[in-house]
Amino acid sequence: MLSLEIVQAGVFGIIGLLVGSFLNVVIYRLPKMMEKQWALEVAEFKGETQPDEAVFNLMLPPSKCPKCAHQIKWYENIPVLSYLFLRGKCSACQTPITLRYPTIELVTGALFFYCIWRWGLTPTGLAWCGFSATLLSLSMIDWDTTLLPDDMTLPLLWAGLLLAALKVTNVSLESATWGAAAGYFSLWLIYWIFKLVTGKEGMGYGDFKLFAALGAWFGWQALIPIILLASVIGAIIGIALKFSSKLREGGYIPFGPFLGLAGFSAMFFGSQAILKLVGLASL
Repeated sequence: MLSLEIVQAGVFGIIGLLVGSFLNVVIYRLPKMMEKQWALEVAEFKGETQPDEAVFNLMLPPSKCPKCAHQIKWYENIPVLSYLFLRGKCSACQTPITLRYPTIELVTGALFFYCIWRWGLTPTGLAWCGFSATLLSLSMIDWDTTLLPDDMTLPLLWAGLLLAALKVTNVSLESATWGAAAGYFSLWLIYWIFKLVTGKEGMGYGDFKLFAALGAWFGWQALIPIILLASVIGAIIGIALKFSSKLREGGYIPFGPFLGLAGFSAMFFGSQAILKLVGLASL
C-alpha cells in the first residue's frame, strides 16, 4: 500500500507536469515580451509613435504552430500525453514538435515530486517547488537568449530572504542575507576585474542577481561549492561545444544554466557533497 507521503508527492508530480507546460510558455514568451517593451521604450524616448499591436503576454494570444499558425486545441496541450498522441508532430501540417516541450514538463514534474517527497506537503516543500520552477525557467531562458529577467531573478532573491526570515528554509536570515550580498558582490567584482584587464564583458548583471538569489536560498556557506561546480560544468560543456563547432556566434556561453545546475545539485545533495565532487571536501 502506498504511503500518504508518496501519494502526495505523486499528486504534486502531476501538478508539476501542468506547471511545466506553463513554463514552456514563460520560457518562449517572456524574452519576446521584454524585447517588445524595450522597443516601445526606445520609440518613446525618440518621440516616435508605435503602431497598435495585438496583445502579447503569457496568456494571449493562444498557442499556435509556428509553421502553419494552427491554433493548439486544449486536448493537444495535455502535458506529455498530447505529444505522444500526436507523435511529436503538429496535427495540421505535420511539422515536428521539439522534444524539449515534454522534457521540460517531465523535469518539472520530477522536481515537484522530489520536493514534496523530501520535505512533505509543507510550506518548505511548496517553497522548493517554487524555487525549482523559477530556476528551471531562468536556466532555459538564459540558454536560449543570454537573458536573465529581473522579473524572475529578483523575486527569487527576495523569496529566499523572506522564507529564511520566516524559518521556512533551513537557512538563517543572517546566512541568507550574507549569501545574497556576497553572491552579488563576488561576481560583480570578477566582472569588473575581467573587463578592466580584457576590455570585454565576461558575464551579465543577471548572473550577479541569480548568484545572489542562490546565496539567499542556500546561505553564504554554499556559495563556493555552487560557483566551483558551475565553473566546472561550464568548462566541460564549453570545451565540448568548441570541439563540436556548436558554439554560438562570438563563442559566448551563458553562465546562468550552469549556476542553475549547481543550484539544483545543492538542493539535491547539499553543498558539502559538491565540494567532495570537485575534490575540495576539506574546505
